[in-house]
Amino acid sequence: QVQLVESGGGLVQPGGSLRLACAASGFAFRSAVMHWYRQAPGKEREWVALISIGGGTTYADSVKGRFTASRDNAKNTVYLQMNSLRPADTAVYYCRYPQTDSWGKGTLVTVSS
Repeated sequence: QVQLVESGGGLVQPGGSLRLACAASGFAFRSAVMHWYRQAPGKEREWVALISIGGGTTYADSVKGRFTASRDNAKNTVYLQMNSLRPADTAVYYCRYPQTDSWGKGTLVTVSS
């Protein structure tokens, strides 16, 4: 069965960095487009990044230049490297497998001094 497990969230100061991971199982990860989303308290879920089968990436304007998505197919894992973090980046971050509209349970990132 499809399973997505995010990890790596935590408390970080503004300007700091954090790397999130999404461990995937139950599907052909190597052939899968994957997404990162985030949801701040009281806000709608926001698309953050896409990573293609070949590793190409697309980002929301709000994170472009600061976040980098990557994948390690040998580990069935998608990553989101987050640099120059801002308080507005505070949210629960989710990975998504769109073919089955599957979501992880999320990992909380809090950017605060």
